[in-house]
Amino acid sequence: MTMKKAALAMLAGTALSAQAFAAEPARTVPKFDHIFLIMLENHGYGEIIGNPYLPFINREARTANLATNYFSVGHPSLTNYLEVIGGSNFGVRTDNSPDWHNAGCTPNIVADTVDLEATSSPVCPIAGTGNDAETPPIDYSNETSGPPGDIDVDGVVGFASAPTVGISIGDQLAAQQMSWKSYQESLPPAGADLVNYSDGVFTNLTVFTAAEQALGETNANVVNLYAAKHDPFAFFASVQIGSKGNSLANIVGFDGPHGLYADLQTGHVPNFSFIAPNQCNDQHGRGNAGPFCEYDPSPNGTLNGLNPALMAAGDTAVKRIVTAIKASPVWKTGNNAIVIVWDENDYSVAPITNQVPLIVDLSNGPHGVRSQNFYTHFSLLHTMEAAFGLPCLNHACDDSAALIADLF
Repeated sequence: MTMKKAALAMLAGTALSAQAFAAEPARTVPKFDHIFLIMLENHGYGEIIGNPYLPFINREARTANLATNYFSVGHPSLTNYLEVIGGSNFGVRTDNSPDWHNAGCTPNIVADTVDLEATSSPVCPIAGTGNDAETPPIDYSNETSGPPGDIDVDGVVGFASAPTVGISIGDQLAAQQMSWKSYQESLPPAGADLVNYSDGVFTNLTVFTAAEQALGETNANVVNLYAAKHDPFAFFASVQIGSKGNSLANIVGFDGPHGLYADLQTGHVPNFSFIAPNQCNDQHGRGNAGPFCEYDPSPNGTLNGLNPALMAAGDTAVKRIVTAIKASPVWKTGNNAIVIVWDENDYSVAPITNQVPLIVDLSNGPHGVRSQNFYTHFSLLHTMEAAFGLPCLNHACDDSAALIADLF
């Protein structure tokens, strides 16, 4: 049996195993034709809502629907991205890059191991079944050690290690002949395969000439605008192996003939669009990209600690994306939603929790709704799956992962 056939056999077994963990799709959320999910970075509710440097985002929060009691699940970024599309951390609590195409690498959920921030090894392609990693209410073992610790949710709620199947909403959509794309700003034209970071031209794969190196051009100096850690679909074995409608070809940039803006202009968009601005436009920041992209100067979780230029860049990026979606012919037909959410509050040390904003803008349906119901990233996945008529995955099936029916 070839490596590819063996991996496909593993995926087939995984899909069958998924049925053991899946519930019937909920019927309390309307059917949606298209969902556009925009993921932003590292800022909590109190840093976004009411921030004067975010006029467009705050207008969306006022005029669309807003969750005022919504929480990210853990740290760091990649963990949350995986939870949003797969309902699990899959044993990955690190931002390490994929272990590309390594069929001999045992996935964390199968090996019952956990990748932590101190781990330097790449992440095995996610597949198979097993158990994910615990998410304690307060974490002393990963990004911090000893008191006060990082708050993973609200400092009270946690998630025990649980049975997990190594697939995502992308696998579910493809299995039902529905479509998805991961739109990644500053992805190089050649695509995502083997790329851990890129400035849109140069990547970790670039071999610089001696003359270029003499001018200071090195891989270490490449500004990490695209980052695989913000491209969660790339971590799944099914996507790395590739099949019709579910492969690395589904990961594209913002520009170009099959990119985000071209697709929106023609109206040829997938059912599910995962949209990640680059790290200067998603409010993450980079230390080698100039003052307008510099990290927040004071990580104290307040407006006074932020880099206003970085915040404003995120607002401009979201305005451009949302405006393009609403100008697309697809927005004018059917039932569609724009979801804006932040991956985590990077400053969630007591008394600051991991609360982030969730904004839902509907093409048809209520506007101006404020929800105080407790929701998490698992609730969001559960809701999106229900909107597409799919069964829930992993922690999206938990009783605590309530459908966000009041905003959708």
